[in-house]
Amino acid sequence: MAPPTIAEIIKNTEFKPELVQRIAFRDTQPTLKVVPYNPEWPKIFASIKQQIITALGNDSVIAVHHTGSTSIPDLPAKPIIDIDLVVRDITAESEYVAPLEAAGFRFLLREPHWHGHRFFYAYVPYAVNLHVWGPDSPEVVRHRIFRERILGNAEDKAAYVEAKMMAAEQIGEKGGDMQDYNDLKEDTIRKILKNAFRELGYIE
Repeated sequence: MAPPTIAEIIKNTEFKPELVQRIAFRDTQPTLKVVPYNPEWPKIFASIKQQIITALGNDSVIAVHHTGSTSIPDLPAKPIIDIDLVVRDITAESEYVAPLEAAGFRFLLREPHWHGHRFFYAYVPYAVNLHVWGPDSPEVVRHRIFRERILGNAEDKAAYVEAKMMAAEQIGEKGGDMQDYNDLKEDTIRKILKNAFRELGYIE
């Protein structure tokens, strides 16, 4: 498959809950508390990455990326390891669902409308959000661009930290779930991505 185009990379996708194909629900709700950066997070990711590769084999796996806030040094984050797993064929669930579940991940949902996204979760021994994508997914590129922007721009990093802390505080006061937390950060994330796209020459 061809890599995603710039037009696909810069396009924002609106969350449409009515199109989500729910497979299962979480056994336990993840913490939405933001904590200081933990230098053990990269080591935990490396361990989980090897677990995934062992479960699926090199023939199915194209890439396993540490993404999200726990992948960024010195950034406060929820203590949940976010991972982008890129497989050769996102529609070939028989090649990865059962092996991942045998390795301790639970298949929660699929979103065919959102670049074929599949989502798995694990919480023992570590909390993990596992996002599975096909090789042509622009979201994997967007995640990398966002991470690099936060690493390289102090102003955008500070804005993102503020958005995270405010979202966590609001959820703590008024209640809400992971989607609510993400929604509260969305405007800031899009502004940061726009800054990154402009710097890359993707937009004017």
